[in-house]
Parts: sequence; structure tokens; C-alpha cells
Amino acid sequence: MRMVVATALVAVSASAFALAQSGARATAGQPSRLGIGRAATADEIKKLDIDVMPDGRGLPPGRGSVGDGATLYAQKCASCHGKNGEGATFDRLVATDSGKNFDFAINAKLPRAVGNYWPYATTLYDYTYRAMPFTQPGTLTPDETYALVAYILALNKIVPADAVMDQASLPKVKMPARDRFVPDNRRGGKVVK
Repeated sequence: MRMVVATALVAVSASAFALAQSGARATAGQPSRLGIGRAATADEIKKLDIDVMPDGRGLPPGRGSVGDGATLYAQKCASCHGKNGEGATFDRLVATDSGKNFDFAINAKLPRAVGNYWPYATTLYDYTYRAMPFTQPGTLTPDETYALVAYILALNKIVPADAVMDQASLPKVKMPARDRFVPDNRRGGKVVK
């Protein structure tokens, strides 16, 4: 059965490659386009353009408190990440120990979590908004996402228990591991450490 599926996949791949090549070199009788699909509308692109940068660019309007996040976490996150972010079926979210010298490369027992490894709180927002909850990714509202992020940051003792996160306050959160990462400038040359 696997051989039949593999053979079919190879045949489909070869056909797709041939069609792509023929589109690039259209001749009489061969279309330069396949005639399927359509260009995305501006509204469709806007709905997918939800990435958030480390400096906070791309964060949507909204707000969420640690208290609201605790309620949402119990409903939507605890079954996978543990009641207190300690990990369950999926990754641990709470940990503060990073070793005396950020020892992740030499100590496999150190868990990588939000509190000891993530360099930007905005990245936590970005990932949570687009990929969580695991069974229904992309269903959280901006307010729910801000609340969950506030709660996870509070569990890691990064923000106080009465914190409220929004597009102005979240980029100001200084993560414990922020200075442990080297920005990638894509210019090559010497590595800055």
C-alpha cells in the first residue's frame, strides 16, 4: 500500500513540476497560466497579516488582565500545559531557572519555557494568537490573547498579579532572557556576542 501511495505522490509531483515548467515556457497550444484560483483580496490579505514583531509592531488594539487570563487559561490551556503551566501533554510554560550561565546547550534537564528562555513577550502574543489553542488555532480574540499572555507572564513572575497587557504595555515587558540572544542582522561577517 505504501508503495502505491509513494508512486502516486511521485507521479503527482512530476506532473506538477512539468506543468510549472510548461507555464514558464509557454508555447503555442500550452497556456502560460493554469487558469485556477484568483488573486487574494485586500481584506483577505489583511486577515492573514497578523504577525507581531519583537518591538510590538503589528499588535492589535485590545487589552487583557492577569485575572481574566487565569479564567481563560483554566478553560483553554490547562489540559495541555498543566494547571500551573508546569507542562502536561504539551510543553511547560513556566520555569525561571536558566542555569548559572544560560546552560541550555550543556544541560538537557533545563526546561525551555517562557520565563527562562523566551526573549520577547510580543513573540508570546504572536504565537498564542495564531496557533492556540491547539485544537482550535486562531480562535482567540485579541483581548483573550492579551489576557492569556498577561497570566502566563505573571505565572513566570515577570509581571505583577494585577498587570494589564495591551499594545502599549506588552512591548515594554523586559523578558529575563532578552539579552541572551544575538540579533540576526543578515549581513554576515563577524558574530557579535
